[in-house]
Amino acid sequence: MAKLVKAKEELEKKSYDGIIYRIKSKSERLLVLKAELDVGAETNVYEHEGEEVRILLEGEIECIIGDEIYTMKEGDALWHPSNVPHKIKNVGNKKAVYITIGTPSTFI
Repeated sequence: MAKLVKAKEELEKKSYDGIIYRIKSKSERLLVLKAELDVGAETNVYEHEGEEVRILLEGEIECIIGDEIYTMKEGDALWHPSNVPHKIKNVGNKKAVYITIGTPSTFI
């Protein structure tokens, strides 16, 4: 059965240190979250099973994946295996907003 989550809705919300995670969809195999990072905010380093696609909607971020740094601007997308240590940092001058789609649903 399909599950529609409207734009202003979320299944779950977590926030800390200038970062808000909004779970938009979650199943046993898939997670879709919307993240908002204040200027200068950065995530913890994560390493877990699976793979992810990140799509930047607003702002500018650096995605540190292993030893590589990928600078993303609005509209860019990045795929990476989740078992490589990774973190995100807002390097722009405004709030950054991105969508992450991960499988399996292991992040939050």
